[in-house]
Amino acid sequence: MSTFIARKDEAERNWVLVDAKDQVLGRLAADVASILRGKTKPTYTPFIDAGDFVVIINAEKIKLTGRKMEQKMYYRHSGYMGGLKERTARQVMDKKPEEIIRHAVKGMLPKNSLGRSMFKKLKVYVGENHPHEAQQPQTITL
Repeated sequence: MSTFIARKDEAERNWVLVDAKDQVLGRLAADVASILRGKTKPTYTPFIDAGDFVVIINAEKIKLTGRKMEQKMYYRHSGYMGGLKERTARQVMDKKPEEIIRHAVKGMLPKNSLGRSMFKKLKVYVGENHPHEAQQPQTITL
């Protein structure tokens, strides 16, 4: 008996639609990262990008537990001295709610070229509408 190893060109990629309404951020991000990596498929291979495309709608209706809206900070740096910028989760949610989900999912993917290619398969949108109707994504509940 031999171990099955998937090949990149044989990977079957489906499209999955996830509604983020009333979902807790961390739990949603963990499940989405698992789908992007391909861990939900029986043909999972750690070093092959064989995961599905994921479309997330209603990003503005995500939930954060506790007082994270006021206490959780998002940082970025301009590269110059004193160039550290910080924003609370509430400020990010008001300006770009889809960035909160992208940031959470990206942190749960591998930190290499494989993780970057997996991250490109994530599509996050504010509201119900998305431009991927032609791919006929399957709606799943997490």
